[in-house]
Amino acid sequence: MRILFLGDIVGKSGLDAVTQHLPGLRRELKPELVIVNGENAATTGRGITEPIVRELVASGADVITTGNHAWSRSDELDIFEEEPRLLRPANYPPGAPGRGWGIFRTRQGKLIGVANLMGRVTMEALDDPFRAADAIIAEVLQQTPLLFFDFHAEATSEKAAFGWHCAGRASVVVGTHTHVQTADERVLPGETAYITDVGMCGPENSVIGMDIEVSLARFRTQLPVRSKVAEGAAILCGVVVDIDDTTGRAQHIERLRRPTPF
Repeated sequence: MRILFLGDIVGKSGLDAVTQHLPGLRRELKPELVIVNGENAATTGRGITEPIVRELVASGADVITTGNHAWSRSDELDIFEEEPRLLRPANYPPGAPGRGWGIFRTRQGKLIGVANLMGRVTMEALDDPFRAADAIIAEVLQQTPLLFFDFHAEATSEKAAFGWHCAGRASVVVGTHTHVQTADERVLPGETAYITDVGMCGPENSVIGMDIEVSLARFRTQLPVRSKVAEGAAILCGVVVDIDDTTGRAQHIERLRRPTPF
């Protein structure tokens, strides 16, 4: 079984690149499931809207994960309750809209658990993601051996620790949030596919998706300069993972990094 995961979509450039090229990627790579992180897909580079969710689903996304910007569009929170394919981090406190994980059916009819969690190092003070992962693993494995985690976190150390925490108990652990693709993809002992950060789908000539001059002004002056999403051609970053669909054990993980158009 093959899964395609695309990293954080940033702004209109990233959204357009994904929606335009995802149908072709599905034909080329033949994944049974496509997961995308859409938490920065709004034109401002923060949050996600109902029209964006519909556009991503129409272009071929089966599940959409998010992260610390899930609530940046406070006028769009209803979509988290209404759309079961849209996830927010499961370790938000009780009462947060929507859900953090679910059991989904692939195009070939296999059941797979997909879960979204958020780290705590230099991030918001949420519930313990490691303990939350234990609870999710226990529930999902009662229904299917296939389990995919999107761990949205800042610190590489926390991401690496989370990968080892899930090794042998989850099929895949991918890191998101920093928008910079790392070169450490591998299958951990216990046959769990892992990468520290998948990278972004967003404007290539940018500072993690943001306008270069605006970002430089922020660092040069230390003033609270308002961020602005960069324009121009986007780069698509993701991973392709092959899993034994009877055991849930990962067989191979490969980075995907493509400038657009391609």
